[in-house]
Amino acid sequence: MTEPLRQLVERSNRIGDDDTLVVYGGGNTSAKGVLIDHLGREQQVMWVKGSGADMRGSTAGDYPALRMDDLLPLRDRDQMSDEEMTDLVARALLDPGARRPSIETLLHAFLPFAHIDHVHADAICALTNHAEGARVTREALGEGFAYVDWIRPGFQLSRMVGELAHYDGVVLAHHGLITWAEDSDACLARTLAVVDQARAFVRANAIAAGPAPRHDDIPEEELERLLLELRGAVSQAGRRVLRVDERLRAIADRADLPVIVAGGVSSADHMLRIKPFSLAIQDLGAARGAVDSYAQDYLAYVERQRALMPDGFGPHDPMPKVMLVPGLGAITTGSSSAEAAMVADIACHTHLVAATIADAFGAPQALPEAEIFGFDYWPMELYKLTLRPAPPRFAGHVFVVTGAASGIGLGISRYLAGLGASLVLADLDGDGLERLGSELTDAGCARPQLAVGDQSDEAVVRATIRAGIRAFGGIDGIVANAGIGVGGTLDELPVEKWEAGLRINLTSAFLLTQQAIRAMKAQGIGGSLVYIASKNAFGPGAGFGGYSVSKAGMIQLMRIAAIEGGKSGIRANAVNPDAVFDNSLLWAGGIREERAAAHGIQPEELEDFYASRNLLNARVRSLDVAQTVAYLLSADSSRTSGAVIPVDGGVAAAFPR
Repeated sequence: MTEPLRQLVERSNRIGDDDTLVVYGGGNTSAKGVLIDHLGREQQVMWVKGSGADMRGSTAGDYPALRMDDLLPLRDRDQMSDEEMTDLVARALLDPGARRPSIETLLHAFLPFAHIDHVHADAICALTNHAEGARVTREALGEGFAYVDWIRPGFQLSRMVGELAHYDGVVLAHHGLITWAEDSDACLARTLAVVDQARAFVRANAIAAGPAPRHDDIPEEELERLLLELRGAVSQAGRRVLRVDERLRAIADRADLPVIVAGGVSSADHMLRIKPFSLAIQDLGAARGAVDSYAQDYLAYVERQRALMPDGFGPHDPMPKVMLVPGLGAITTGSSSAEAAMVADIACHTHLVAATIADAFGAPQALPEAEIFGFDYWPMELYKLTLRPAPPRFAGHVFVVTGAASGIGLGISRYLAGLGASLVLADLDGDGLERLGSELTDAGCARPQLAVGDQSDEAVVRATIRAGIRAFGGIDGIVANAGIGVGGTLDELPVEKWEAGLRINLTSAFLLTQQAIRAMKAQGIGGSLVYIASKNAFGPGAGFGGYSVSKAGMIQLMRIAAIEGGKSGIRANAVNPDAVFDNSLLWAGGIREERAAAHGIQPEELEDFYASRNLLNARVRSLDVAQTVAYLLSADSSRTSGAVIPVDGGVAAAFPR
């Protein structure tokens, strides 16, 4: 790593760590210097941030090097399309396999300085994003800074900024600040000093208003209803996780909330993450209607600007990403809690800027609609979205798994988490749940919601479902798996043991079914109920009657759920495993020994015995069950309800009939 590149990476990381300067891939930085190429030739180069790279935590690989001799002659061109510019910039790369350079590469190249920063600082956007932006910026920063009205990034803006090098820096309306210096530390110091100057000016001009009107807190039950209703509304085209963020409570409670929302995004690149505008929900009784109206308005906006739509593209998902709710704050959406949190972070900056403008300079002003659309559907920026990995199979889906800390439930939880599901994991074993939660998080999966308690207790089950709604906005499916083994012949089985088996194996499934159906009906987007029954439901064995009866009851429960849930798009199906031993506690407490004795074998021979009696002579793993469960939870089984799928290696006596 050469010294200019090292300095660039260090400076960029410091900028990226300050979210008032840039957020999630915003802004760009560069450095110029000398590099020896692969043939030993000395090359004048520029390192610039790659398209879509995040300055926070960035490394040298995020800053491709380009030959200045290939970039500087482009200043002589009168005009250049985005596609041609991108092609010519790519030809200047020293490493053709490097990541794509920033769309603003030429802007950095045309400025004759060794180090350049471009940040989307909140304070700078507060100076510019209103009708008096040019005047206010001059008053705040003086005549040493050039002011450029909004122009979409590209060749024209690059040439324009390149001709402003005699200023101390450039302020771009709705686009932030550009500063430069011959030394990296001096460049960063200049950036921070100018932003601090802007902050001080904004504070000095803020109107000393009283506290914003305070709305009553939304009651928890009303919030639960609201989340389910909104999740159903925004998940029409694909499942979305919802997240409540109270940081925007002060904004949502403002009397001028419609004015704040009408101000749009503070920096144009924000709209690629959170859409051009947020939705204000001021009547909780009409929340779904508000979402529907938002979607209709978005599609109408696309239709008005249809002539500007680039070839090969259609409308984005028209649903809002940010919903501001008085008495609460913001409800944001995403394919995961992490994405919904990112959306909330950006929304906090965007709407705080708008509120700051309203308090200091008048109403915030969004870009003209044609300019919004031009950026919203700009292929150069849409390219960044293509850099994202394909969403996992269960992105945006929320599932509840009971008995998750061991055995089949543990295998199912791991498998669904690996497919991107947002999970509510329930079990009596709190320590086991904590270990599983840490394991999944460490593996890069979404952090699960943990529900410790007896899932045969109605209050506990209600709390489990509510925890999922509060954490993720709703529920798409359940895996009723909690259970215990119940051994003993009928003439010897104590009634207490019989009742415990019914309560834990069957009543828990009923309670989970009841709460899940209620939530799914409130969402209005269907759902899937999956029951982990057993081969014993159809092929019972002597000495295991208490268990077999409870699992047979689960099959009948599933069938009734399928009949009653069908009209609401709620499917119900069962999986009948047999003899799953990995990580299982089912065989503890003497059950392994009892079953071995019933078959006349030693306890350590039991697993091989069960494998030998099925048609495939195969051991059944929790993974085998998990894969079937995933199928039943997914849209792949959208036309299947009331079915029983054996995962038992083929036990003829237990064929469904």
